[in-house]
Amino acid sequence: MAPESLLRAAGAVAAVTLVAAGATLAVRGHRPAPPAPQADPTMTTIEVRTMDLTDERTVNGTLGFGPARVVKSTGTGVITQLPGVGRKTSRGKELYRVDDQPVVVLYGDTPLFRPLDKAGLTGRDVLEVRQNLTALGYPARSLHPEVSDTGLLAALEQWRKDHDLSGPGLTPGAAVVLPGPSRVSQVTAQVGDPAEGPLLSVTATEAAVTVSMSPADAASVHTGTKVAVIAPSGTSAPAKITAVGRAATTGDSGEPAKVDVTITPDKPISAYDAAAVQVRITTLARKGVLAVPVGALVALAEGGYALQRPDGTLVAVKTGVFAGGMVQVSGPGVTDGLTVVSTP
Repeated sequence: MAPESLLRAAGAVAAVTLVAAGATLAVRGHRPAPPAPQADPTMTTIEVRTMDLTDERTVNGTLGFGPARVVKSTGTGVITQLPGVGRKTSRGKELYRVDDQPVVVLYGDTPLFRPLDKAGLTGRDVLEVRQNLTALGYPARSLHPEVSDTGLLAALEQWRKDHDLSGPGLTPGAAVVLPGPSRVSQVTAQVGDPAEGPLLSVTATEAAVTVSMSPADAASVHTGTKVAVIAPSGTSAPAKITAVGRAATTGDSGEPAKVDVTITPDKPISAYDAAAVQVRITTLARKGVLAVPVGALVALAEGGYALQRPDGTLVAVKTGVFAGGMVQVSGPGVTDGLTVVSTP
């Protein structure tokens, strides 16, 4: 080949090589950039704070005067006067009248079942009458208070005379024995009825609220605990727990066991003898404790919990009470104002 032909061929090869190289550079220059790494989600941080933790619950209750006790007359004659509903009874005072003679109230547990009109009678009824006379201002002391004697009969006679009570001694129909101060809740007899049999019912004198709670919930409340009773009108009144039942009962339809908790308002809360109410109970209270939202707790694989600092390090904590979405925390390094990560 002539020298001129060799030069032309070499130039062509060089040109092809440059074109190919340019094509390669062009392809490389238009390759899409790799995707940028995704940003970490924004961390939510909170501070450990000193606060008061309280746990409140609102439960349903029933306002009333407690269970009723039926009052029966054991005497003979005709009912000539009856008390009205709501009347309060007291020791030594008239409750109703038979044959226009007053039937008075005595306090105790043993009903009168025989006339106490002679010496030598022995029994709880004798002791009961002696205790009532003493409380009414007619003491009749004795070495054997359960035995009737001349001192008891004299005190009894003086009491009857001062209150215009006819007849000697004390007969069953002349008095009715109640456990203590009561309130007439219902009158079932009418004036003119025979005096023998049920006449009326009495309850406690002060209104109370009964709340039925599960045994577990009842175990978290105690007598003396202050609560608030919310009346049907929406008004709230202070109250306190006065009794926690010691027996769990189940309903007729196999309902879960319940324990009755009695709550006594500090003042009347309703004009009704019975009403549905609500009771707000504070079952837990801690003052001035370090606390964080529950979402700040990190469960550890080896057990227990920790708090996570913004730099990722963990601070082991001991948890206390949980209340209102917050949890009490404590441990080395846990201080008021410590910034930690929390989930919403």
